Amino acid sequence: MTAQPVSGEPQSSSRTVMIENDPAVKINTEADSIGCVEVLATVCSTILMVLTLPISIFLCFKVVQEYERAVIFRLGRLRSGGARGPGVFFVLPCIDNYCKVDLRTVSFDVPPQEVLTRDSVTVSVDAVVYYRIRDPLNAVVQVANYSHSTRLLAATTLRNVLGTRNLSELLTEREAISHSMQVTLDEATDPWGVQVERVEIKDVSLPDSLQRSMAAEAEAAREARAKVIAAEGEMKSSRALKEASDIMCESPAALQLRYLQTLSSIAGEKNSTIVFPLPIELIGPLMNITSSITSKMAANSATSATTVAEPRPSEVID
Repeated sequence: MTAQPVSGEPQSSSRTVMIENDPAVKINTEADSIGCVEVLATVCSTILMVLTLPISIFLCFKVVQEYERAVIFRLGRLRSGGARGPGVFFVLPCIDNYCKVDLRTVSFDVPPQEVLTRDSVTVSVDAVVYYRIRDPLNAVVQVANYSHSTRLLAATTLRNVLGTRNLSELLTEREAISHSMQVTLDEATDPWGVQVERVEIKDVSLPDSLQRSMAAEAEAAREARAKVIAAEGEMKSSRALKEASDIMCESPAALQLRYLQTLSSIAGEKNSTIVFPLPIELIGPLMNITSSITSKMAANSATSATTVAEPRPSEVID
């Protein structure tokens, strides 16, 4: 009989210790205490609002625009129901405070970043980023300043992404690089309730020495292409002339028709001088006659010179 109460006392004490050490019970107890304090503060704030009517009406009713949302805190705790707006919402004086969040798309310029590309070329690149708030609660609760954090992350991401590309890829694949930056930024800012909609690379500034080198290289490449194109044109024109000459050889009258066509084109331009082409076949016999006459005259002059040089017999006797 006397042993039963003695054995029961340690059991009750052990249960008490277990209850006191249980974290779930402690959390529930703290929640109940916070709830009581919140109820008391709410009642006091309501009484204060009633006593200060109608002035308190201007302090209790707030308005947010269509593109805004209001995140309300009561005694430092986020109120249930999510963000308020658009329209009119009610806050209690002294215990409620709220934060407005703009849902419109915001754009900002990323400052020029000195980037060392994969092929060891230093360039200066700047960009522009477009983002908007997707979840107002996370934008207020999860990060201290979502705008400043997004700007810093955009600058870091720009350097990291461009550091893995060559200079040629940076100059020719801007859309792919912009898309890669947009995906990376969107994944990083998703816990903050921020959605990155678009990233665009504005300008890529190269050093002056590199610009001169690239300009000289491009000029040399253009000159080489021009020489190749000119050589190909000469080859094609020579082939065409060869084919035309073959056709004219088969038909001698075609050459005379070509002469007449050339004269017609020259006469149409109102020129005072007309060059008449004369076929070599017509001049050939005249040239042969002229050459034979010239040779005969040369022979006669040589014979006469020899006769004058010989002495007379009478002159020799004397």
